[in-house]
Amino acid sequence: MIPLRPLGVGEILDGAVSTLRAHWRTVLGITVTVAVVTQICDVLIQRYLLPEPAQVDPNATPSEALSQSLDAMQTTLVGAFPSFVITLIATLFTTALLTMVVSRSVLGRPVTLSDAWREAKPRLPQLLGLTLLLTAMTVGIMTVGITPGVLLGSGAGIALSLLGGLAAFVVTLWLMIRFSLASPALMLERQGIMKSLTRSAKLVSGAWWRIFGILLLTGLLTFIVSMIIAVPFGLIAYAADDGLGGLLTGQAPEFGWPFLIITGIGAVIASSITYPISAGVSVLLYVDQRIRREALDLELARAAGLPGYGPQQPTDTTPGG
Repeated sequence: MIPLRPLGVGEILDGAVSTLRAHWRTVLGITVTVAVVTQICDVLIQRYLLPEPAQVDPNATPSEALSQSLDAMQTTLVGAFPSFVITLIATLFTTALLTMVVSRSVLGRPVTLSDAWREAKPRLPQLLGLTLLLTAMTVGIMTVGITPGVLLGSGAGIALSLLGGLAAFVVTLWLMIRFSLASPALMLERQGIMKSLTRSAKLVSGAWWRIFGILLLTGLLTFIVSMIIAVPFGLIAYAADDGLGGLLTGQAPEFGWPFLIITGIGAVIASSITYPISAGVSVLLYVDQRIRREALDLELARAAGLPGYGPQQPTDTTPGG
């Protein structure tokens, strides 16, 4: 799927897409199943569990406006929490399974859904722990940045919250890129949670901006693909549910079953395409950093049985082995 040498940005993206093409049955089997289950749960939550949005008085005083903003934020967080949990679980399964698929693709070897599940299953508890730790880290840093301004109140408090939130976001972004290769390291090297974080920090060291740029580009591409799919489905959903009347008049529409089902179908299609690309880029970045720092390309060439690189390794042939 990739040349066994240090990779360029285009080769990493092309390798992720090539994996989707080469193993489309396995990849779509994973992503479609996970996306369908996720969207069914999300639709049911939106229909039956989400609280009513908080009312905002446009004539409120600054202190009342701050209180209303906090109430609206609390309502949003409460409403988003179930969807966040579902998305977290979905990401967990797709990351684990697709990591195994991509690692086999690097060697040009076939992999079935059962093969990917058998290899990924023992690592799921550690991957869950890693995901929860990174999530808690993000929430904690953002809370520390925003809370002083919230406690202060008034206009100065709002300004302090904005500055604190911006600083917390910068710190969080730096840490998330620094630990962006922890998941592949945990899955492929069978590392523990803390060792995988240390491993990622070591691989990212000196290449933070490069990895940030590649992940940013990947995020933009997957966002564009998602929008290309979501916008037509969204318009169709509006037309089927509200006849586009509310959209044209600017009134807040009341979403019914047609809207939720049609947008859910669009989300399943978008996820089935973007999940493999994101996971593939993450794994290939890990492989690329190991090639650059540890001559992993020589080990992969031997594992793939290429002539001139010594005998084929009979044991673990994953890029993390």
